[in-house]
Amino acid sequence: MKRLLSLCALAAGISITATAQNINKSAPPGFDSLRTDIPHGKLDSISYNSKTVGASRKALVYTPPGFSKKQQYPVLYLLHGIGGDEKEWLNGGKPQVILDNLYAQHLVEPMIVVMPNGRAMKDDRATGNIMAPDKVQAFATFEQDLLNDLIPFIEKKYPAKKDQVNRAIAGLSMGGGQSLNFGLGNLDKFAWVGGFSSAPNTKTPEELVPDPEAAKSKLKLLWISCGASDGLITFSKRTHDYLYKKQVPHIYYIEPGVHDFKVWKNGLYMFSQLLFKPVDPSIMAALTMDGVPASTNIPGVQYPQILPDNRVVFRIKAPGADKLTIDLMKKYDMVKDTGGYWKLTTDPVVEGFHYYSLVIDGIPVVDPASQAFYGMGRMASGIDIPDKDGGFYAARNVPHGQIRSVNYYSNITKAWRRANVYTPPGYDTDAAKKYPVLYLQHGAGEDETGWPSQGKMDLILDNLLAEGKATPMIVVMDRGYATDPTRPTAGGPGFMGGNVFPELLVKELIPFIDKTFRTLTDREHRAMAGLSMGGFQTFQTTMTNLDKFAYIGGFSGAGFRQGGEIKDMYNGAWADAAAFNNKVKLVYISIGTTEPERMYTGVKGFHEALEKAGIKHVYYESPGTAHEWQTWRRSLRQFAGLIFKN
Repeated sequence: MKRLLSLCALAAGISITATAQNINKSAPPGFDSLRTDIPHGKLDSISYNSKTVGASRKALVYTPPGFSKKQQYPVLYLLHGIGGDEKEWLNGGKPQVILDNLYAQHLVEPMIVVMPNGRAMKDDRATGNIMAPDKVQAFATFEQDLLNDLIPFIEKKYPAKKDQVNRAIAGLSMGGGQSLNFGLGNLDKFAWVGGFSSAPNTKTPEELVPDPEAAKSKLKLLWISCGASDGLITFSKRTHDYLYKKQVPHIYYIEPGVHDFKVWKNGLYMFSQLLFKPVDPSIMAALTMDGVPASTNIPGVQYPQILPDNRVVFRIKAPGADKLTIDLMKKYDMVKDTGGYWKLTTDPVVEGFHYYSLVIDGIPVVDPASQAFYGMGRMASGIDIPDKDGGFYAARNVPHGQIRSVNYYSNITKAWRRANVYTPPGYDTDAAKKYPVLYLQHGAGEDETGWPSQGKMDLILDNLLAEGKATPMIVVMDRGYATDPTRPTAGGPGFMGGNVFPELLVKELIPFIDKTFRTLTDREHRAMAGLSMGGFQTFQTTMTNLDKFAYIGGFSGAGFRQGGEIKDMYNGAWADAAAFNNKVKLVYISIGTTEPERMYTGVKGFHEALEKAGIKHVYYESPGTAHEWQTWRRSLRQFAGLIFKN
């Protein structure tokens, strides 16, 4: 995984400045070159008595240009790697030069920087076998030396601010692991924590952050960075993944490079500019350049990538094209670089599955990097933005059902048709068991592949069944378009006015399913639901065939109301509310809170009309979603958990 910056859960624990910060996406040329035309800080070598080690120990201390003992300063403790000592940063990283140059540009807050020897033992030289057990243990022992000996010494000798919000710790490699271990393990001491290419001494994420809420409330900045080709990147990534899952604010900064000072100097350059000042989330989001390859990509293809704030990065090589556009929620013009690659980063995209198109010189096509899905009335690209609450449709280690493709001949359409049928786990192991059936319909411009592919209905059902929250059932998904060639159609083939699918479902599909699969054939064990157009079809079908259905669900689609009383619809099926409520076991209606106004008010108005008429029903609004698959996934999860209950 390659990411240049990830900012997770920005809202918690991070202050926002009134004016946006300006920060380079990486250190510019000359950032570590000595300049003679600017003021310089001072480096001192100090010795302090360590009761932890039982010896006098050394450290380097950098004080900023214009340092005054009359002014108090925050302090950064900057740690070295396993093969270094207190001089490693000085010899390989030039921190004093980097900071002097940043001060000259007014990009960092004045601070004291302490570079200690992180090998807390009497002979703390980086000689001999640096991997010897006692020397490795000494890096862990340094925590007590730091907290009980070095910090008190620094705060006594220098005009250092002594509170947690004015104390930072960061380090490279072994020192990066120390910084994460010590900083996150002592949240009362450090508010700013940074790990550059943290080594295997880094504790597991669960040990580092056992209480995510405490980390959210106490940390001002948590920084994790590494070179993209660093063999130790897995330790940074596992920490980032855990923090992201737990919504702990942090920066995950990955740059081209390996395990060397090129990466670490850039880490210090970036990290130091954010210290001891309010951190503007917008500038951190703006720095983001790479993310996680979308799960909907062709296997092995890196782009498009999804950033932690749900922006999407596209990168397509098309040197001969004159114009490329991505149509994802809205149209974005791509920018061509000198290598023939077209790039763009979208606005944040709402969680869930979305169709998109690659538009080449005005012609919309499927992005060759994306898997193809039938939607929008044609094959289209799709991208699935992860939802932190999307575990209900994730593939888990639970028993799984099967989706079977079946063909049948329709005498109504005079053509062969195909349906997808989900059978629950264990269907083939008990030949005597029979199951209730849910007929589940797609929306306009889609077909029988929509619910299995875009909707992940099989995983939703598998997980509900594994949790004991649903009754084992068969689910049938057919193409919701059907025309009788002997009848005139309104608006051409496939148009709703000439669509005889409700008739086909009742007269042909249900008998075929009951004959082919082990079903419970009474109305009490039959349900129908659908999304959008499929929701309207559901009400059209079930409300005129109440002798065949006991459960009715409309996701972003319900009954067509044309200004009349709801009691007059469907030949007066709702005129007697008590009789209807006694006969139909469930009416379910849902809508996304950000759906188009006409759709939202139509469905909500339908719900209010049912309430007024005394018709019992369940009404659900999917928070933050529009007319899209995430609304319908959530709706299916609820609906499937409510039907076929005793």
